[in-house]
Amino acid sequence: MIASARSKLRVLIVDDSASVREALREVVGSDPDLEVMGAAQDPYVAAKMIAEEVPDVIILDVEMPRMDGITFLRKIMQQRPIPVVMCSSLTIEGTETLLEAMEAGAVDIIPKPKIGSREFLIESRIWVCDAIKAAGRARLRMPAAPGKVGVLRTEDKRTLGAAKLTADVILPPPSHRKNSAMTRTTETVVCIGASTGGTESLRVLLESFPLDMPGTVIVQHMPEKFTEAFARRLDSLCAVTVREARDNDTILRGQVLIAPGNRHTLLRRSGARYYVEVKDGPLVCRHRPSVDVLFRSAAQYAGANAIGILMTGMGDDGARGLLEMFQAGAHTVAEDESTCVVFGMPKEAIKLGAVRNVLPLDRLKDEIMRNCAGRDSP
Repeated sequence: MIASARSKLRVLIVDDSASVREALREVVGSDPDLEVMGAAQDPYVAAKMIAEEVPDVIILDVEMPRMDGITFLRKIMQQRPIPVVMCSSLTIEGTETLLEAMEAGAVDIIPKPKIGSREFLIESRIWVCDAIKAAGRARLRMPAAPGKVGVLRTEDKRTLGAAKLTADVILPPPSHRKNSAMTRTTETVVCIGASTGGTESLRVLLESFPLDMPGTVIVQHMPEKFTEAFARRLDSLCAVTVREARDNDTILRGQVLIAPGNRHTLLRRSGARYYVEVKDGPLVCRHRPSVDVLFRSAAQYAGANAIGILMTGMGDDGARGLLEMFQAGAHTVAEDESTCVVFGMPKEAIKLGAVRNVLPLDRLKDEIMRNCAGRDSP
């Protein structure tokens, strides 16, 4: 539970590296909405600190002495659920373990802070602090079964409080260029955006997709390298093919493309062929990849041939892009508050009037298929 009487979210850092603990102290302490409650070198020390004072959010390392982070995470979720953000080095070998942590109840994943350029350090602060704030808004309840955690949504009560770049820095707005959206064809493209809580929600949604699902492109806010492992995990569970998007990939029926972490992904069209462009660029709405970038490109290059789905997540990334899709004739849907981990992104889209339907997670697939039925018929 978040202590509503306090003005700051109190954060417990658990990592066996003194240098990492110090770096995270500095990053967390730099945000006026956050406060470091304490730092522990292993889960046993952390458990003693939690017994004295329960933090609002825990930043948890994976590999530590005496007890690993995943084991500690499961104990927390079974005994006294607290929002947990996993913190790890960006290594291919560790991504599968971190995805297991998400399934066990972790709210998000962040990369460990590193020494780098001024731009990198600024972006690291944004990633870390936003993940902590989002976790602080994900209200947890006791799991119904060992290793499984139910998540209840909560209001997104604080603003992010920092200047944000818009999709204009990647793709000019419709008013600045000739409308390139094509007339309606028989091929539909599904574009989905998600953030906090999205990894598990997307798993549930994609597991329900049939083999003949229209081509789908997804932006899930997730660090570099983890998106590849995330796509592999989904591919092993789903009837459709799921993989990380590569530049110039054709969008195909029965295939889902996941935008790679730290790269923007745009929808493009050449004749009857839809494909993706994967490119570098600054953070948009504090994210890279950005849902707004994908949605704007869908509005411009697919128009009424597209379906836009905005799912759980903190902030407003995707809200303006979904409005542009709506204005271009696309069918637009927001996930209902009842199934969102954080009802931030869908709520902002609804406020803008960008949404045709608001539906819970278990009805999204049927809505997509129902809306595609008339379009995909010759």
